[in-house]
Amino acid sequence: MDEQIPSDEPLVIVQELYKEFHREQITIPVLLGINLQVARGDYVALMGPSGSGKSTLLNMIAGLDRPTSGLVRVCGRDLGESSEGELAKWRSRHIGFIFQMYNLIPVLTAYENVELPLTLTHLSRRERDEHVRVALEVVGLADRMDHYPRQLSGGQEQRVSIARAIATDPSLLVADEPTGDLDATSAAEILDLMGRLNAEFQKTIIMVTHDPNAAERAQRTVHLEKGVLVPAGRTTQEAMR
Repeated sequence: MDEQIPSDEPLVIVQELYKEFHREQITIPVLLGINLQVARGDYVALMGPSGSGKSTLLNMIAGLDRPTSGLVRVCGRDLGESSEGELAKWRSRHIGFIFQMYNLIPVLTAYENVELPLTLTHLSRRERDEHVRVALEVVGLADRMDHYPRQLSGGQEQRVSIARAIATDPSLLVADEPTGDLDATSAAEILDLMGRLNAEFQKTIIMVTHDPNAAERAQRTVHLEKGVLVPAGRTTQEAMR
């Protein structure tokens, strides 16, 4: 549990992380010796061209995939040493997911979509109700809780997705292109909301984005190119030396 780790330990520690995929007889390297730390309360934008490994790195940190080698330690747990069952329980407690395409269930109301991950916890019905209502209030949709996704705008659907992500009070929010499917106005509103979650509620956020305007909202930006983290102003070749 993250409550047990020393207060001076970063929430996310990635050391010499390598990830490769195998397709028939071909080995495809994706991440090449990544080192990254994310402190509690940090808001990090992860940028890079398509195919650079951004989503793969995010999946590693969220416990959705395992490294080929190296350390991924999040909320005090070495994810590479955890079983699939342990990871599932750990994710439900510590990770909130925000996706580009919202991933809402169309036959469920906003309230029911937000409540869904809470049904996997030990919360009582009354406690679940309180969590759902607070989350929808935070994202400004308390008056839309009985609406279905088809009755909401894209921006509102993403707000429901964010409410679902924060309803369990996770230690870390991971967002993969959260504004990628939105118009400029809705995207700005979502970025305002994420900034508020970080500043007002001290949520730690790692956001993958192609959008420089989105990245500017984060506290810091890291760049990934061809599986390597590249400091600003340096080329991939220089970073690998």
